[in-house]
Amino acid sequence: MSEKRGFVYILTNKRNGTLYIGVTANLEKRMYEHRSKLIPWFTARYGIDKLVWFQELPTIQEAIEYEKKLKGRVRKKKIDLIEQENSCREDLFESL
Repeated sequence: MSEKRGFVYILTNKRNGTLYIGVTANLEKRMYEHRSKLIPWFTARYGIDKLVWFQELPTIQEAIEYEKKLKGRVRKKKIDLIEQENSCREDLFESL
């Protein structure tokens, strides 16, 4: 049985640009959960539901490792990563 692919993603909100980094095997489902506020934690509390960056990795384990690496970076490096691929910070949810 092959391992599931994984996604690392960065969300933000429209108010103050708070960033959230997450990992999932199903990005569309996870985005639905964030947008519907079905996960009653940080993202729901701060209205963080705008997908500004994501990367698909071959396995969920690789995605988890990359998520940890990104979370360890300073905010400026996270913003640089977003702006390399999405300088206008458009919501990428519609492109999934």
